[in-house]
Amino acid sequence: MKIKSFHPPQRVLMGPGPSDVSPRVLAAMARPTIGHLDPKFVELMDEMKSLLKYAFQTQNELTMPVSAPGSAGMETCFVNLVEPGDKVVVCQNGVFGGRMQENVERCGGIAVMVQDDWGRAVDPQKLEDALKANPDAKVVAFVHAETSTGALSDAQALVEVAHRHGCLTIVDAITSLGGSPVMVDAWDIDAIYSGTQKCLSCTPGLSPVSFSPRAQEKIRNRKSKVQSWFMDLNLVMGYWGGATKRAYHHTAPINALYGLHEALVMLQEEELENAWARHQRNHLALRAGLEAMGLDFVVPENERLPQLNAISVPQGVDEAAVRALLLSDYQLEIGAGLGAMAGKVWRIGLMGHASNPRNVRLCLGALDDVLGRMQAPITRGVAVDAANLHLAA
Repeated sequence: MKIKSFHPPQRVLMGPGPSDVSPRVLAAMARPTIGHLDPKFVELMDEMKSLLKYAFQTQNELTMPVSAPGSAGMETCFVNLVEPGDKVVVCQNGVFGGRMQENVERCGGIAVMVQDDWGRAVDPQKLEDALKANPDAKVVAFVHAETSTGALSDAQALVEVAHRHGCLTIVDAITSLGGSPVMVDAWDIDAIYSGTQKCLSCTPGLSPVSFSPRAQEKIRNRKSKVQSWFMDLNLVMGYWGGATKRAYHHTAPINALYGLHEALVMLQEEELENAWARHQRNHLALRAGLEAMGLDFVVPENERLPQLNAISVPQGVDEAAVRALLLSDYQLEIGAGLGAMAGKVWRIGLMGHASNPRNVRLCLGALDDVLGRMQAPITRGVAVDAANLHLAA
C-alpha cells in the first residue's frame, strides 16, 4: 500500500488537552528552520525566557522550556531536586499526584502520600500534619490544577506550609498556566512546570519550567549526579543560560519553539489578567448552560478550575457513545474520565484559543442534541439560552 500525505480533520478540541491551536501559532511554526545556535535563534531564546517569566510572574533566571512535553517538565523538576533517600511529601487528589509519586520513587526517594478525595482541592491541614509527622522531609510536591478532576488547590497556602517546615516545593501547573493565576514569585514557589498544549494555545511537545534561586542552589550542591543526562539542568543551562555564547547540549525543536514564542507574544498582547478573566467568563457561561440542562459538576464551586470542567454522566447514559457522537456529528472532542473517574465523568476543556463564546454555545447545543436523542434525563432547549444570558450580562 502506498501511503499518502496525512490530512487531519478539522476538530474543535474541548477535552483536557491538547486544546485548539491559534492560526497565528501554526503559521509561526511554518517559518524557515534555522540552526539551533544561529545568532537569530539565540535572540529568540532570550525573548522566550523573558516571555515565560511574564507568564509565570517570576524573575527566576532559570526559566525556560524543556524540549519535550509536560511529563518531561515534571521529570526535570524531580530528577534535579530529589536524590536517593530524600523523603518527599506528595499530595494526591487525582491521577497526576500519582505520577509525582512515581517520579519520586524512580529517583530513589521515599514518597509520603497525603491523600484527598478526587474532585476536591488539597487540604493544607493534611499537609501540615504530614510534615509534623515527617520532620526529615525535604520536598513537598502537589498539583495546582488537577487535570483529571478539574480541582484547583490553593498553591500559596500549600507552599507556605511547606516552607515553614523547611521543604522545597515542586508544583504542577500544566493546566493552570495562562488560564488561572499562577504567581511564582509572590507565592514563593521553588520549582514549577507546565505544558504548551493547554491554556497557552500552542501545540504539544514543550514544557515551560522555572526554578527559584533556592532550588538552583540545591541543584548545584547535589551529592549525586542527576540521573538523567538530558534533563540535568547543570548541563542544560549551558545552552539556555544568559551568556551570549551558548554551549551545545541538544538540538532544540526549533519550529516548535517558534510556535511557543508566538503563543507567548499573544498572551502578552492580551495581558495575563485579561486571559484569566476570559477563561472565568466562558466557564461561567458554560456552567449556566450545563446547570440549566440539569447536569452536575463534580468539583465544589469554590475549588473548581475554570478551564477544565468535570461533569457527572447522567444515570443510564453511555458516556463513550456520547463522546463518539459529538465527534462524528459535530467534530467536537470532549474528554473521558481517568482512573477512579473513568466512565463516570466527562471533562470539558475551555483552554486557551478554545475558550470563547462560540465554543461554549457549540458544546451546549451539541450536548443538548446528543443527550436528547439518547433520552437522557435532561431539560432540553434551555442550555444555549442560559449561556447567552450570562454572556450578554
